[in-house]
Amino acid sequence: MILPIITYPNEILRQKAKKIKEPKSREIKDLILDMIATMEESGNALGLAAPQVGQSVQLCIIKLDGKTHILINPKIARKSWGKEICEEGCLSFPGKFIPVKRHKKVTVKALDKKGEKIEIKAEGLLSRALQHEIDHLNGMLFIDKK
Repeated sequence: MILPIITYPNEILRQKAKKIKEPKSREIKDLILDMIATMEESGNALGLAAPQVGQSVQLCIIKLDGKTHILINPKIARKSWGKEICEEGCLSFPGKFIPVKRHKKVTVKALDKKGEKIEIKAEGLLSRALQHEIDHLNGMLFIDKK
């Protein structure tokens, strides 16, 4: 099912999302499928966080280079000292693109769709997308980054 994208200034975008206690529940599995369908429908989206579809839970999806990353309760475990500025967009801010400074490399720990622990070491666009989506789960938006 295609879900409506929540746009700024909706308050849910500013809330810290709740941790998912039952990652293998039918509700979470359905939400993952709906979020993937919603992302694909939106055209050129790189990532989507659950609060952007009205669900205040710690779940995000990133689709890059033919691979779909499903992250439940993700946390940034490590960040590089080095940072870079690149232009970013966001589905919750249609048509808005701004320069954002982010860490060049991150290591993220999370659960996958099966509830298994995973670790992703990322740089480049994947690193940026991970930081952007995890910010959403913490109620932080790309317009807050200066």
